[in-house]
Amino acid sequence: MSRYWALAGFIALTLGGGTLVGLVSVPGEWYAGLAKPWFNPPNWVFGPAWTVLYVLIAIAGWRIWLLPQRGAAMMLWWLQLALNFAWTPIFFLAHQLGLALVVVCLILLLSLGFVATAWHKDRPAALLFVPYVLWTAFASLLNASVWWLN
Repeated sequence: MSRYWALAGFIALTLGGGTLVGLVSVPGEWYAGLAKPWFNPPNWVFGPAWTVLYVLIAIAGWRIWLLPQRGAAMMLWWLQLALNFAWTPIFFLAHQLGLALVVVCLILLLSLGFVATAWHKDRPAALLFVPYVLWTAFASLLNASVWWLN
């Protein structure tokens, strides 16, 4: 039963943390005034997308945490999560588009590293991260485009 409490903790941490960061870093007028590329999704897409992604991220982290040899995969999971939570205030509160681009690219590299490392330890955990990697690649392109246009 304690493993399911741990899963609940992982979900609470990732989903709760992501929600909290989102609530204190509302895009606002500054973001509305930025030039954006044609492929920028409507704002309503981000909430549902991140809800699903955070649950997948949590389950992947939990699966690795259950392993006796967590090692690098767990470290990569924690690092990407910390940077994930840092990106939103860097972009939306500090208005640091260039720094945010560096951070999102680091998240992408760490996430790819997680997939590669987890692949040999727990393939479902690695596969759960694939949508996040794809979204982060898209977010990197979107962040770079917004930076370039502004």
